[in-house]
Parts: sequence; C-alpha cells; structure tokens
Amino acid sequence: MAPPLLHLQNITLTLGGAPLLAGAELAVEPGDRLCLVGRNGSGKSTLLKIAAGALEADAGVRFLQPGVSVRYLAQEPDFSGFGDTLSFVEAGLGPTDDPHRARYLLERLGMTGAENPQTLSGGEARRAALARALAPDPDILLLDEPTNHLDLPAIEWLEDELKGARGALVLVSHDRRFLQNLSRATVWLDRGTTRRLDRGFGEFEAWRDKLLEEEEAAAHKLGRKIAAEEHWVRYGVSGRRKRNMRRMAELGALRRQKREARRADGEVKLAVNEAQTSGRLVIDAEGLSKSFGARTIVKDLSLRVLRGDRLGLVGANGAGKTTLVNLLTEELAPDAGRVRLGANVEMASLDQNRAALDPNDTLAHFLTGGGGDWVEIAGQRKHVVGYMQDFLFKPEQARTPVSRLSGGERARLMLARALALPSNFLVLDEPTNDLDLETLDLVEEMLADYPGTVLVVSHDRDFLDRVATSVLVAEGEGLWVEYAGGYSDMVAQRGAGVSARSVEKPLEAKPRNDARPREDQKQKRKLSFNDKRALETLPAEMERLRMLREKAQAILGDPDLFSKEPKKFEQASAALAKIESDLSAAEDRWLELEMLREEIEG
Repeated sequence: MAPPLLHLQNITLTLGGAPLLAGAELAVEPGDRLCLVGRNGSGKSTLLKIAAGALEADAGVRFLQPGVSVRYLAQEPDFSGFGDTLSFVEAGLGPTDDPHRARYLLERLGMTGAENPQTLSGGEARRAALARALAPDPDILLLDEPTNHLDLPAIEWLEDELKGARGALVLVSHDRRFLQNLSRATVWLDRGTTRRLDRGFGEFEAWRDKLLEEEEAAAHKLGRKIAAEEHWVRYGVSGRRKRNMRRMAELGALRRQKREARRADGEVKLAVNEAQTSGRLVIDAEGLSKSFGARTIVKDLSLRVLRGDRLGLVGANGAGKTTLVNLLTEELAPDAGRVRLGANVEMASLDQNRAALDPNDTLAHFLTGGGGDWVEIAGQRKHVVGYMQDFLFKPEQARTPVSRLSGGERARLMLARALALPSNFLVLDEPTNDLDLETLDLVEEMLADYPGTVLVVSHDRDFLDRVATSVLVAEGEGLWVEYAGGYSDMVAQRGAGVSARSVEKPLEAKPRNDARPREDQKQKRKLSFNDKRALETLPAEMERLRMLREKAQAILGDPDLFSKEPKKFEQASAALAKIESDLSAAEDRWLELEMLREEIEG
C-alpha cells in the first residue's frame, strides 16, 4: 500500500505549560476530503500549521512525499512587500499556472485586485489570502476557516470551486452545511489526540456522542472499582491486621488513573436574562426607504415583526443588512417612511464588529459593566466568576485584558454580555462568527426556548434553518422580500440562493514575466460569430429584462399582496427571482465579451 501524501505521526506540542497536542495523527491520501473538528482551543489551527510545515512540533514525525505541493490558508496572511492584492495573489502562482486565475478568483470573491494590502479590512485580507491559496491548484489544500467573512454567494461559490478541486482537502470550519457538503472523512481532535471517522461530517456528531457515552460509562465503572477497593482497605485490612501491599498499590494506581485522566472540556451554559413581555407588535415599518448617494439600500419596505418571530436577514456583503437592522431598531433615520417599535420592547444586541469591546478592559469589568462583582441572570444574582465559567472562561481570567483573548473567546464574551442584559428582543449581527460547533448548538437551543423576538443577520445556512421562522432577502436595487421558513425554505420558494453583488471597475490583468507577448495572445483569441451576435443582441435583451423587473417589483410593492393574494405574491416573487438571475447572467456575458473585444482590438 502506497504511503499517504502527507502523514503526521505522534505529534506532541506543549504551549504555556499544558500539552496542547499529545500524540495527534493526520494522514492525507490523494483525493481526500477531510474535515478537522474540535472545540475552540483544542489545537486544530496548530495541527494544520504543523501539517503545512509552518510550525515545528516538540515531538513526532511529519512526512511529505517528494514533489507534493501543499497550500495553506492561514488566519493572518502576510502582505509585506506587495503593492496591491492582485500582485499578492499572483505571487502564489507557479510558472505553469494560469496567469488569469488570480484575477478571476479575486473578482469572484468580491475584490478588484487594486486594493492596498495595508488598508484591507479583516474580511478583505481573508478573501485575498483565500484567492492566493486556491490559485495554483495544489496537491493538498489546507484551509483554516475559509468561510470566515464570506457572504452566502461567496460561500456557495467556494463550495462548487472546492468540489471540482483536483487535490486533497483538509478543512477547519464551524460552518456545518459547508462541512456536510464537502467532507467524506472526519478527524476529531479532542484533548490532544485525534480519532478518525471515514464518513463525512453529517455522521460525525452521532459518532462523537456515542464515544463520549462509552467514556462516561468507563469512568463510572472505574469509580465503582475504586469504591470497592476503598471498602476493602477500611474493613478487610483491619480484620486481618495485615495490609495486602499489592492491593494497596493497585488502589493507588486506580486513584492516580482517575486523577490524571483528562476529562472532556466543559460545556457552555447559556441562560438569557428575560425582561417583561413585550407587546404583540414588536416592529412596524411602513414605506421604509434609505439611500446613500446614488445607491439605494432599502426601497419602500413595509414589514411587521410580531412577538416570538425569529426573522433572519440574508444577502450579499454590501447589500445593506446592517443598515436595515439599524433602521428597524430606530438607530438610523430613514429617508422616507416610518418605523415604530412596540410597547415594552427591551432590546439587547450583539455587534459583529465587537465595537463595544475595549481592548484594555478586563473580562469581569466588561461583563458587569463596572457594577461590582455580580450579574443578574434570569432574576437571580450570580458572581461574575461563576458566570464566566458558564462560558468556559477560567476564574484566573477575570482580570485578563480583552486584548489577550482569541477570536473565539471574544465571541463568547460578547455573547455572555448580550445575554446578561434584560431583554425581550435580541438583535444578533453574525452571532456564529468564531463560535465552535458545540457552542452553536447551545445558542440554537437557547434561541428556541427564548420567549421574546429575535432579529438575526447570518451567513450560516444551517443556523438559519434551525433558528429562523422567516427570512428577509436582499433582492437588489433596494428591494427586500420576506419568505416563510429558514434558508432552505427560502431557496425552495425563490428557486435560487442569494445573488452576489458585481465587482465595480475590475482591474486589468497585469502582464507576467513568464507570460507570452500580448501580440501572440491576440492572434490566438478572436470573437466567434456567436460572440459577435451576442454583443449585438444582449443590450436589447438586458433592457427587456429590466422592464420586466420593474413590472414585477411594482406588483410586489403592494404591502397587502402577501396577505390578500398569497399565490399571486409567490408567483411574482418567483418571477422576479428568475428575471434577476437572467439579467445578471446577461450582464456578466456582455461584460465578458466586451472586455474580450477591447483586448483583441487593443
């Protein structure tokens, strides 16, 4: 049997005095589709760095077959020495790689290639790093949280791209649907060691729960054996007045085994601090409109949110989801229309940018708001250290500055603060960012039991399916349409997922040192008869589709249509989605042909 492309054996690494990895294993075969899962802080990213050769273990063996190429998507890419994102991505290409692929990947990820690496946001830096990792089509692709900061269109595009990848994949992600759709085997990193399931992530959780139950049963059996031996020590020895040293040694060994056993990590304990019940009507918006310059974010939106609703907002990055949340919560004034919050509404919010986090603040001070050492949860006072432990923080972290927390720890801290505030209306902007799968489960259970109302912005399809009772979708040009059910229900009704926003002013491709001269390329590329015909007819077709779109939007502009004629509303919504899809395809095709014509004509 041939050795794997990449093999990590008995990997050991200690950080800060405690062993993070203790005999971990990872084997990557040709064509593998592996997902690496585990709790936040379990060492997934560290193991991936060791696999990529970016970090050296304290002990163990890393074997990589000669000639095998490995690409690694790091959490924090290094942009030093690059003037724009296109040159950063192109630097990852080899002599035989397609020089146009760098630009193609950047555009699909919502970037032009002209961005200055020194001024990139966290999301832009992540997308540029993802483009560089994907560009050369390596034998092994190691991706650490590739969906972070991506919107729904980009996530679904990335899935399709990875499904067609030639090489093996190793994925670390907290996006359940992403893992279910791509993985064919699962490696579980737990308490420093790894266990492998040769099935996809969809079957992992049942398998994991079974293993944990078996461990619990074994621990219970060990406890009973210790109790029996202790009974013999107390009563059997005194009866013979002579100690059996062998049995005493065995008892000591059993006690040591139990004491030194590494238990599974604790679970987050979530409880929401409920306020008095709100009125039946929570949000009443009528004719809501908002624009920034020539760009329309919301156009003539009428919406009612009732007590107990769980409304999900979805759309591409830049569609205006956060702006709409600010309008609906009266944080931002509309250009036209009105918004009214219902009676007795007490709101608590979770900000995706974590702007409320002062890096110099301590955990205890942030959770209490500077109000002593106590928080009030569900009508009961609780010491802040005990509340911290519910969210897997250690008591000694009470005086730790926020600046020293990891991304996952900051996410848990923001969640803890939001749930500590009395509320009957939760506004959650990307609550799943940086949370591990087990914590996500508990957040979903908490929201299911929450008696109030929830407004949530998320790109996590599985989370929306489990939480949302309806989904409000950005259809473009300021139009927002509400669909009953979760994300999958929306796709079934709409006939398509969320469409991406087009990238403005794409950067012209730069000539590469190893590329052929431009004149040689022009000789090989020319417009076919069908291309010329499409260039002539597409403008008229796009104008026709725009007129059809206006008619469909006018029909859906009736705020009473959904309640009075639901069938007509459903038909109009489906027709609009089809028109939008056809128009987007026509515009993309025309732009592609026009750029080709300009390139050929010089």
